Amino acid sequence: MSLETSSPRQAPAPPTREPLVSVLYTGANTAVQDFGRLMDLAHFRQHLPKESETLLKINISWQHYYPGCSTSPWQLDGVTQALENAGYNRLTPVQNGTVVVDSHDGEKGNKHDRVLRKHGLRSIHLQDKAARWVPYAPKGELLVLHDIFPDGIEIPELFLGTNIIHMPTLKTHVFTTMTGAMKNAFGGLLNNRRHWTHSVIHETLVDLLRIQQEIHTGIFAVMDGTIAGDGPGPRAMRPHVKNVILASSDQVAIDAVAAKMMGFDPMSIPFIRLAHEAGLGVGNPSEITVEGLDVSGVNFGFSRDEDTFVSWGQKQIYWGKLHRFEKALLRTPIVPWSFAASNVYHNWYWYPLLGKRRIAKMMETEWGKLFNSY
Repeated sequence: MSLETSSPRQAPAPPTREPLVSVLYTGANTAVQDFGRLMDLAHFRQHLPKESETLLKINISWQHYYPGCSTSPWQLDGVTQALENAGYNRLTPVQNGTVVVDSHDGEKGNKHDRVLRKHGLRSIHLQDKAARWVPYAPKGELLVLHDIFPDGIEIPELFLGTNIIHMPTLKTHVFTTMTGAMKNAFGGLLNNRRHWTHSVIHETLVDLLRIQQEIHTGIFAVMDGTIAGDGPGPRAMRPHVKNVILASSDQVAIDAVAAKMMGFDPMSIPFIRLAHEAGLGVGNPSEITVEGLDVSGVNFGFSRDEDTFVSWGQKQIYWGKLHRFEKALLRTPIVPWSFAASNVYHNWYWYPLLGKRRIAKMMETEWGKLFNSY
């Protein structure tokens, strides 16, 4: 039996064709307060009904702290403080693990636990037994998820009839060029079999945005680009201090502005273009209003389509010479081999050999000092 949205409140209407993205420069001394100013510029109160429970969808891409990789403590702190100051008193932090990252370890490693204690909040981890997943029958036409999951789609029951605030970071990604607000829903709305969708990841992100617009009473995103990631993200990337933060109620528009700031043509990134064409948001920068910082001349010059050895191998399975073996390699009992390979490469080889040196360099910046202060 499939469930429809259980909340009596009407789901938000699809974004208008005149979206707003707010962008600000910030510094370590003012970042927490600046997130509040940023959210005000993007009119967050208009998009998040105060009577609804508001989910804080935290991003954990690695259980270790790696600058620019996961939601930063000052990002979580600033967003939470802004909501509390505005009278939102039903806040629920949400974490999701992956087949290679334990969200409980990541919550500690990224100091989210310290921020949550400061605000008297406890997070829900979607992979825990206490988190209930329920069947959901989407109302809109999906691109790929019905084919990937012919037995039906399940989503967290918690998500039905709630507001959600996504908290991604500004960084590149080996499969999607960049990862932002739309990709942040990937972990929350799909369970442990989400890796089945990687060969059609762009279409999957569009399907998930459509589902979000059906089930949530309000959707908002706050992106942290104080330290941005370039190269083979989300883990093996090069962190750069950029001192920018972004916010919007349009998940497509905020990703498009972030992509343009990185140096990419947003409409050349399939998930942005497909979502734009489906009317789920606006991906063409010429149709987006930016408040705060003038980003028209910003170009970080980030690199596109870089790979690690592991991501190169994964692409061979998803789109390359090994594609015909994808189901056997990734959807049968032998699949743990791929999880083990990723862990060995990232945690035992890349992190101690390259990652720790990059972390140490970033710890010398104002952001490293702010991280250590939590």
